[in-house]
Amino acid sequence: MCGISGIINKNDTAVDPGAIRAITDLVAHRGPDGDGFYFGDCFAFGHRRLAILDVSSAGSQPMAYLQRYVITYNGEVYNFVELKTQLARCGYHFDSDSDTEVILAAYDKWGEHCVDHFNGMWSFAIYDVKRHLIFCSRDRFGVKPFYYSDGPAQFVFGSEIKQVLRAGGGTAVANMAMVRDFLVEGLHDHTSATFFQGVHALKAGHNLVYRLDDHVSVETRWYSLFMREELPQMGAHAATSRFLQELKQSVRYRLRSDVKVGTCLSGGLDSSSIASLSSTLYHASSGLRFQAVHARASERAIDESGFARELADSCGIDLAVIEPSAADFTAAVDDVAWCQEEPFAAPSIVMQFFVFKKAREIGCKVMLDGQGGDEVMLGYERYFAAHLKSLARLAALRELWSIRNHASLSLRDLLARLAYFSFAPVRIGALRRRYAFVKDRYLADFPNIRALAAATTDVRAMQKLEIESFQLPHLLRYEDRNSMHHSVEARLPFLDYRLVETCYGIDSRLKIRQGWTKHILRVAMQGLAPATILWRTNKLGFEAPVATWIASMRPAMETTIGQSQIIKQLCKRDIDLARIDRATFWKLYSIAKWEAVYAVQADAAAN
Repeated sequence: MCGISGIINKNDTAVDPGAIRAITDLVAHRGPDGDGFYFGDCFAFGHRRLAILDVSSAGSQPMAYLQRYVITYNGEVYNFVELKTQLARCGYHFDSDSDTEVILAAYDKWGEHCVDHFNGMWSFAIYDVKRHLIFCSRDRFGVKPFYYSDGPAQFVFGSEIKQVLRAGGGTAVANMAMVRDFLVEGLHDHTSATFFQGVHALKAGHNLVYRLDDHVSVETRWYSLFMREELPQMGAHAATSRFLQELKQSVRYRLRSDVKVGTCLSGGLDSSSIASLSSTLYHASSGLRFQAVHARASERAIDESGFARELADSCGIDLAVIEPSAADFTAAVDDVAWCQEEPFAAPSIVMQFFVFKKAREIGCKVMLDGQGGDEVMLGYERYFAAHLKSLARLAALRELWSIRNHASLSLRDLLARLAYFSFAPVRIGALRRRYAFVKDRYLADFPNIRALAAATTDVRAMQKLEIESFQLPHLLRYEDRNSMHHSVEARLPFLDYRLVETCYGIDSRLKIRQGWTKHILRVAMQGLAPATILWRTNKLGFEAPVATWIASMRPAMETTIGQSQIIKQLCKRDIDLARIDRATFWKLYSIAKWEAVYAVQADAAAN
């Protein structure tokens, strides 16, 4: 896991060594174990190393291979051991024990289709000497970031937005369309655009080929989530067995490391399942007790520490518990805004920040996490609408009653949520009332909301949208920035592509069943984790004590909001902050704090 960077001069002149070093050093936190550079005729690569596999100098980057290829790479290809054996049989020789060298050999063997053979998370750029091009790729679900700008003079890429901004002179101008989507619809990271004008993300499951001869770049999609034909017909027993088999293999892969591995443990279903399986496999291979980190909320209603302790005791896990205070929150909020680079939706992201900080303090350089479980196994209540529509009327009524018992919702609240997520006019009307203080032109149309509502007629269509566009991408951004800020590699077992494809393909009635979300996981983990955790009805997950934290610094937050030129540009009148809901207040503050930390200018053309 590392930080990468690259600069290509379109006038075919050599890149200034100071320029590539400057943007590479901006992500020193992503790779404190060393740096390296490669200079081509009109381009340069930079690399910051976080040594996880083959911590010797043989694994350093940029890495050259066969005197034909040079790579700067961020990520892990978990099946590199198996690929290395396969490639060795084809005559390839290896001088290191790193997955980086395996990627280069695979590219030589299969060309751009090498990514089809990888099981992992990655963003990389490979210079192909003979073809005089740079081949860039991002993993299937976008776990690892790749940002770029394509200007008239330079093409610049990096692991973080701040690198691209620095190369472009440091001027940051707000992309008001993205700011609007975030504030009004609660969406972000749902397109290739960022909150900064001129900075783009290479989409998940996409490759980009940059031809150095004519300075033309072509972006193509190489992966899209699809359904394997045999899966929908699987019965409950066969599907559950396959699911558990895939999950265990995913965890085994993600325990491959030459440094200490631990896990995040909220006490919820997803993180507890990962911790339980990991502790067993880790102890069997190393003889050591597994390590977990839990963030305890100071507000009793959202305190999950009892569940985390129960899981740790039952599985023989060493548990480190932290309890960030309001003072900790106040002290950290600027750092979190800097590391996240764009506005973020809730203070719970700050709780996650503290978890990775603790992981680094206790020597866990790799941390597993349960991110992706809700998207893969239909863990959100908004999936109920699509699920109920897939059932016959009588079965839907029975399921509705079961949901009422297991979702901790009154029947009235449940029906209201079903209407909100199923019917675009209902949701759009509610948003227009909630954001009446926003200028009318920003409330004119809601294509994203209409697309989401239309997808509620088909569970798989809705799941695909959430995984590829509207839900998972921003969660992965939070995870990547918070972990890498503390030089920790986060690994996500629920996002092994074979597991995702399995869960996507099996009958949705095995994922939501008898009113339970993620039913297949609850059944698969029986006997492996405490039943009190598997069959919990309340869903939290590193929830922050929002009321306490916001109350502690509300005057300062209101001042920050009041100073925001971007918010003034969005709004048609002054906002009565005392009358808006807490979630909206936080989003306004997050926009204003991002604007202040990155000195973002409002877009004058948007007035």
